[in-house]
Amino acid sequence: MSSSETHAKVIIVGAGFSGLGLAIQLKQRGSQDFLVLERAEDVGGTWTANTYPGCTCDIPSHLYSFSFAPNPNWSATYSPQPEIRDYLRRCADRYAVRGHVRTGVAVESATWREETQVWELQTSAGSYTADVLVSAMGPLTEPKLPDVAGLADFEGKVMHSARWDHEYDLHGKRVASIGTGASAIQYVPEIAPVVEELYVFQRTAPWIMPHGNRPLTSFEQRLYRRLPRAQRIVRSAVYASRELLVLGFAKQPKLMKLLERLSRSHMRRQITDEQLRERVTPDYTLGCKRIIPSNSWYPTLTRPNVELVASGLREVRARSVVDSEGVERDVDAIVLGTGYHVTDMPAAYQVRGRDGVLLDEAWQGSPRAYLGTAVPGFPNFFMLLGPNTGLGHGSMVYMIEAQIAHLSNAIGAIEDAGASVIEVRREANEAFNREVDEHMRGTVWDLGGCSSFYLDRTGRNATLWPDWTWRFRRLAADPDLSAYRLSSGKPAVTHA
Repeated sequence: MSSSETHAKVIIVGAGFSGLGLAIQLKQRGSQDFLVLERAEDVGGTWTANTYPGCTCDIPSHLYSFSFAPNPNWSATYSPQPEIRDYLRRCADRYAVRGHVRTGVAVESATWREETQVWELQTSAGSYTADVLVSAMGPLTEPKLPDVAGLADFEGKVMHSARWDHEYDLHGKRVASIGTGASAIQYVPEIAPVVEELYVFQRTAPWIMPHGNRPLTSFEQRLYRRLPRAQRIVRSAVYASRELLVLGFAKQPKLMKLLERLSRSHMRRQITDEQLRERVTPDYTLGCKRIIPSNSWYPTLTRPNVELVASGLREVRARSVVDSEGVERDVDAIVLGTGYHVTDMPAAYQVRGRDGVLLDEAWQGSPRAYLGTAVPGFPNFFMLLGPNTGLGHGSMVYMIEAQIAHLSNAIGAIEDAGASVIEVRREANEAFNREVDEHMRGTVWDLGGCSSFYLDRTGRNATLWPDWTWRFRRLAADPDLSAYRLSSGKPAVTHA
């Protein structure tokens, strides 16, 4: 490859909602000098990586999509994985950004070169350089494996939900499913009817809410095609209803008791066995961990070939699994529904900023970034869906679009000032994160009494945004970039 093919003003790593959204925005601003590096063989991000049976978004389709690219043809109010994947691929084609995407390119490391003021990337396809580097690697793609003795020595089939092997036939097999998070609650009901025995290992019982999914009628689809404003109104209504949950999550956690009653009622309707009901009843406040909608989870646990193992997994042997009480069960396959690397994101171990400092070293176990986007000591580096941008109630696409607006302003500021470097001020980053931590106090995640993937190694909630999402969007869209320092190899100047 020539230097013109391996250097770009902006390199975006990842081609999911974040990467494609930014690519589309850059294209619409008239920029052609950018590349999107994607390790998979096509765009789609997490919706290409996760193909497990039953994979569906738990946010309504009308909200979980780009605001500028509504889809009137969703088949249901909550879209299945193939539809979301195909939607993203259509967006890549519709907005003509595929020519900027390099698929099959895995980024192995990225290092800031102070002397040339560029980012140098080492990838599976060779070296690239960029003036600006953007990490658009979503948090729900890199599988997290459990630390269980003997797992590596198991002689049967082992697969993570994020790396589903569709060529492996589960029919008639004895299967252990580890974990009861969002992925497991979707794939377990799908595989239960075909396996001989299914042992569901539960460490912590999840709160399950009734699922409002339904097919969208042909009338609705025609209406949205002919009258796009109608779909925008529905989107706004869905957003408003979801945003009301912030009252319980972040303002008055006692309000979550109302939703707990709904969840308990849902449980009582679907489970009559008192002992089973007791084992699936959570012992923490609803919302402290991810809330999961499902109408099929509880009925699946009552099937004669399904056993809920609430004592957790202690050990894996050559052809069996052993629970924490020492009971051994023979199995042919193990499916890991154990989540993803979220607070210990892979980028933290790949990106080196000024003086060769690794992102993980700068964070010291607790990821923090200004608007979840920029980190001091890492010039010309931005993140999409970085620390404290996650949601427990709404659409991440809303947050992504807010961050994209912020990045567009920042990249534009470099051009307007004739600068070569932009870097967030340390004091601005610290002030922002102090405010985040202050808002986190008194929330359901602070008082709810649970341990979750929201927490980093220090016990801090480095995942969620603890306030109204419209407030984040307002902060991100503010054209005042005084939180940043701009320079061009000369004494730094402040952008006002």
